[in-house]
Amino acid sequence: MKIEIRPEWLLKQANGLAVSLPLLLRLLTAIRDLGSINQAAARLGLSYRHAWGLLKEFDKQFGAALVQKVRGRGTQLSPLAEKLIWADKRIEARLSPFLESLASELERELAVLLSRDISALRITATHGFAVDALMKQLGANDISVDLQYRNSTEAVAALARGECDMAGFHLPEGEFRQAAAAQYLKWLNPKRHTLIHLAFRRQGLFVAKGNAKSILSLADLTREGVRFVNRQNGSGTRMLLELFLQAQGIRTSDINGYESAEFTHAAVAAYVASGMADAAFGVETAARRFDLDFIPVAREQYFFAVDSAHLNDSALALAVTLMRSDEFRKSIDALAGYDGTRSGALVDMAVFGN
Repeated sequence: MKIEIRPEWLLKQANGLAVSLPLLLRLLTAIRDLGSINQAAARLGLSYRHAWGLLKEFDKQFGAALVQKVRGRGTQLSPLAEKLIWADKRIEARLSPFLESLASELERELAVLLSRDISALRITATHGFAVDALMKQLGANDISVDLQYRNSTEAVAALARGECDMAGFHLPEGEFRQAAAAQYLKWLNPKRHTLIHLAFRRQGLFVAKGNAKSILSLADLTREGVRFVNRQNGSGTRMLLELFLQAQGIRTSDINGYESAEFTHAAVAAYVASGMADAAFGVETAARRFDLDFIPVAREQYFFAVDSAHLNDSALALAVTLMRSDEFRKSIDALAGYDGTRSGALVDMAVFGN
């Protein structure tokens, strides 16, 4: 039994009634893609009359037009409609890890209630695109998963306390590896734990398409008029950024927006794409999915830490086998900035010092 939870907007009216916006948002997105109300309605299985009536009803609700005819270019969205779509994207990007974790909890609770097999592979990990690909692969192979999204430090701490079977975190290659690893060594023991390599990935700066503000380096984040959106405290990405800033003598207090906090790479990408920020720092896949320019800064490895004594447990062993499969490695390679060459390889914790 799979549960999916999605956020839903409600527009409260003066008479106390609430109108749901998901259908409107899908219609506006289709109009933006196709440039035609008629074609957009057909894509959604609506009549033209229904679609037009929906637009006019919300024009009245907002007191402003959502679409406009442009000679030679068909129907285009108004600035208000564009803002609604981007707000919806930001909401989805911000809430998705929390909703996925909640859905996983509900699945387990229902399994208990219905007296079904309640054994599950417990995964606690920082949110990422390769992790999402693995969840899909595990689901396709009927492996029950209890998923919790937390930051990297919380994930390895959960493993040390016996609260999960796999803890996902990431480490940069190169000069900052030992410094980044120090926080995890508080919880991981080379004699007790083994690492499973999930993927290589690139981290860097996100900037708007065309890079009108000519942001080319971390130092440019301190320029006047540049707005930055950051990841949350405790995230591996924020800690990696701070290592680079410290090495270059850049003060975080000089970066406008540094104290902001978003919980996913997609969320910071959505902020830049919607014009609410000029730059962010994260994995390349998020930048490409939001049609942003990407400036590489670091290459890193994403690992799962596991208890060595449980490597041969059926669910964990099958997860490792799936990670090593050609199908899974190809799915990782298809993610912009990711490399699945060594997915599923067992790695000694001596890698922390190399």
